[in-house]
Amino acid sequence: MFVEIVLGFTSLIAVFGIASLIKRVDVDPKGKAVLITGCDTGFGYQLSKALDRLGYLVYAGCLFQDGENAKELEKATSSNLTILQLDVTNDKQVSEAFQLINSNLNVKNLNGLWAVVNNAGTSTFGHVEWNTMDTYKFVSEVNLFGTIRITKAFLPLIRKVKGRVINIASGLARQGAAGRSPYVVSKYGVEGFSQCLRYEMKEWGVHVSIIEPGNFVAATNIFTDESISKLSKKMWEEMSEEVQEAYGKGVFDGSVQIMKYYSECGVKDTSPVVNSLKDAVTKKYPKVRYEPKDLYWHVRTFVMLHMPHFISDRLYHF
Repeated sequence: MFVEIVLGFTSLIAVFGIASLIKRVDVDPKGKAVLITGCDTGFGYQLSKALDRLGYLVYAGCLFQDGENAKELEKATSSNLTILQLDVTNDKQVSEAFQLINSNLNVKNLNGLWAVVNNAGTSTFGHVEWNTMDTYKFVSEVNLFGTIRITKAFLPLIRKVKGRVINIASGLARQGAAGRSPYVVSKYGVEGFSQCLRYEMKEWGVHVSIIEPGNFVAATNIFTDESISKLSKKMWEEMSEEVQEAYGKGVFDGSVQIMKYYSECGVKDTSPVVNSLKDAVTKKYPKVRYEPKDLYWHVRTFVMLHMPHFISDRLYHF
């Protein structure tokens, strides 16, 4: 009996080991095209270069096609990479990008698009009463509706080759944080959209992966001291007098300083996120969720999602 248990346990370990090895198998990049949004800087910029080096046909969507960063990206990559003018909030630009990519794929005798990486994003900070409705709308228009708009446009090409959709959510996509509601709302939406899409795409053989980065503000420079100061000045000026008096300038300035500290104390290297994105594109069996986070954010996520509220609130929202 003991021998049978040992053999059974050993067999189980072997099965899991083989399954893990199979999941690590790379797909052949030959003839596979990838669209990446938000390639002017940060994760999109680095991922474009990485996939180009691997031999993928890359369509790099940039907010500023003629900007210096786009020009540098073009110089640093091969002829397999094409820079696109692509504002994910602009229906016309999304339609034009689809027509261009679809036409190029036809010329190259490719059946469809292997992957869409919804990377374009924006962020802000500030309490609910400090932010205008226009701010909420803009952040969600980029992060959430931009993701939906791009996905809906390119899904027909993805389905044709049983490709994949990769969406960047956030470490804050499944947990709240004071002073971040416009951003958190948009990323919760990305999380929910991705989950629904994943279930719908199973019958088509299309993989959907979610990337949940921790704090990589310092790596991407999405916030700087200068941009935070500029944004906070505008935010204060747009508040009603009642809200200004209720919170006080001291509380407001303290919140601004916390945001500046947050933007400086995170991970300063983009590679954990870029590697997760690359894995989701290149592996035969990508993960459903990638969590490139430092230890603090892994612990916080576990506590916020699995511990009683009186514990998580005491630890993170005291």
